[in-house]
Amino acid sequence: MSPQEYCRDKTAQAGSSFTAAFRLLPAERRESMEALYAFCREVDDIADDCSDPSVAAIKLAWWRNEIDVIARGESQHPVGRALHAAQIKHDLPQNDLYAVIDGVSRDLHIRTMPSWEELDAYCDRVAGAVGRLSSRVFGASSPEVDAYASELGLALQYTNILRDVGGDARQGRIYLPDPLLLSHGLSHEDILLRRPSGGLTEALSELARRAHDRYDRALLLLPAQARAAQRPGLVMAAVYRDLLRTIEQSDFDVLNQRISLGPARKAWVAGRAALGLLPR
Repeated sequence: MSPQEYCRDKTAQAGSSFTAAFRLLPAERRESMEALYAFCREVDDIADDCSDPSVAAIKLAWWRNEIDVIARGESQHPVGRALHAAQIKHDLPQNDLYAVIDGVSRDLHIRTMPSWEELDAYCDRVAGAVGRLSSRVFGASSPEVDAYASELGLALQYTNILRDVGGDARQGRIYLPDPLLLSHGLSHEDILLRRPSGGLTEALSELARRAHDRYDRALLLLPAQARAAQRPGLVMAAVYRDLLRTIEQSDFDVLNQRISLGPARKAWVAGRAALGLLPR
């Protein structure tokens, strides 16, 4: 199996909405995105699959060292070999590759999120960095496109956090920042025990509003001339913003279920975005 075939299989196994958007790309850019996505999956799977944090930390340290090896073109790992080619073609910054690993490392030890600033720093590592890397594969980079990708990454991750409040609580993790909880009269115990309350609904509604603000800022930052190239990211934005609205319509019933869009709804939303309708 070639490195590219390995990455294609890894991508296909994920079954993500994001990977479906890769079909909008020309073959060469699609291969680069498969390499980048496979790298993200390899790293993310460590946090998801390793029950021993010390073992997971060792594996993440290996990948962190591997980024330098990849840059030199000396990686023996199939993902590393494919990612080297993508890095050369699209000038992918190593700092953002490191940031992805740093974000996943935070997942190993996270129990609470002390501030909005720490939340945003975490979201930038696990989603903003991926957005900036992806936007370079999609088309020409610029400070404006990087700013758009950073904002969109935070919007997507806020949406993920809202969707996964209950699932994260079952794992002893709280991504809702302490100031948000305190301002609505909530404790860590309320979240970990998944106690429904008006205060929790209000807190999640505030986070949803902040997510919408970030979607809006992202769209304002994206130059009109870059929209066509950035269509895969805009498709992802449309799907996730529709998911956010679905969560809102459920009155934030996220403690005991993981809300998702049905295949038909997801295809309809993605199709509209692929045709150029922005995810307002």
